[in-house]
Amino acid sequence: MKGAASTISVKSYLIYCYIKKDFEASFIRLIDKVTNGSRIEINQTGTTLYYQPGLLYGGVLEHDCSPHRSIGYYLESLLCLAPFMKHPLRIVLRGVTNDQVDPSVDVLKATALPLLKKFGIDGEGFELKITRRGMPPKGGGEVIFACPVRKVLRPIQSTDPGKIKRIRGTAYSVRVSPQIANRIVDSARSILNKFIPDIYIYTDHMKGTSSGKSPGFGLSLVAETTNGTFLGAELASNPQGQGTAVLPEELGLNCAKLLLEEIYRGGCVDSTNQSLVLLLMTLGQQDVSKVLLGPLSPYTIEFLRHLRSFFQIMFKIETKPSHEELQGGEKVLMTCVGIGFANLSKTIK
Repeated sequence: MKGAASTISVKSYLIYCYIKKDFEASFIRLIDKVTNGSRIEINQTGTTLYYQPGLLYGGVLEHDCSPHRSIGYYLESLLCLAPFMKHPLRIVLRGVTNDQVDPSVDVLKATALPLLKKFGIDGEGFELKITRRGMPPKGGGEVIFACPVRKVLRPIQSTDPGKIKRIRGTAYSVRVSPQIANRIVDSARSILNKFIPDIYIYTDHMKGTSSGKSPGFGLSLVAETTNGTFLGAELASNPQGQGTAVLPEELGLNCAKLLLEEIYRGGCVDSTNQSLVLLLMTLGQQDVSKVLLGPLSPYTIEFLRHLRSFFQIMFKIETKPSHEELQGGEKVLMTCVGIGFANLSKTIK
């Protein structure tokens, strides 16, 4: 019996490893699709990856994402790569649109796209649209992401976040009662109304094929400032069959508190997109770029080390203590000179 027990434990461990690495394999397949000439080798045990990058190609693509991670996990990388493709990227991603781990498609649409526009990445073919919502564990959502190509990025000087002028949000519910979204909105407004009067939270209840394969609900909130800064926060219900049930009222209250915490942290970019803005500043023209951020997240600190390793670039970091004009947490002014990266891919017509 002891041998049988150990065999079962080994089998369960292997299943766990497969589940854990499944989304990474899916990500590698996605990178292979958007590039041309990439060479990828993985050893038999799945512990070593050899990757030789190819050319960023783009084009019209489709990809089925692993349901173990949200589509936001894949979108975060595409937002960094898409402007430098040879052809404008238009990709359909299928999987989980909202979960508790990665940034949701709603928050990336509201915060990351305006950030890219500041660097000159804009145009008619620039969109991020949810056609179907998918909640964990089974997913079933669908997202369309399209991004134009740019040769160079313009430097930015973003040092004044401005004051909060309005709050917008989306309370979504799939395969549950439509009344749940209204309960989320009421509880979130009970806190946010004390902060600012201009609040509008949309209710998004999808039916039939548009509702994915699993039930769930959640809320995404975005605060916009007078200077065009967007600060986001979000919460989603526990996946079906996992953890304790979450009350819609509790979720709405907690999400509103998360948004207020993000506003307190402040800065010209929210904590989700700190690494994205630092990468685009690094790749910009050989000119000075400045951005005021809230307290740096552990992910951002590690990302700065990667930028130093890959691009040999270091940021000047100045702490700005809070005072009357910069209320909230301590801010950090990040300054760098871009490396002058240019997209030299030429389309042959």
